[in-house]
Amino acid sequence: MKLDLQFKIKNDPMLKRYIRENSYWYKILNRNPNMIDNMVDDMKEKYKLTTADKINNISEKLDLIRTFMNVLK
Repeated sequence: MKLDLQFKIKNDPMLKRYIRENSYWYKILNRNPNMIDNMVDDMKEKYKLTTADKINNISEKLDLIRTFMNVLK
């Protein structure tokens, strides 16, 4: 694996955790280092770090607050 990829993975705890849990990415990145973006996308989907997931999380929190406010009325 290229040295810059190793540094990128080592400096990001989420990437480091993801590649340890999904070791098949070692082989993929050794053969094609350009696939790092695909790995990052997969990691974001698995750990729910995409923009849509964040918006959904915020809306769930707002619904919870709204429910508490209605109970307190």
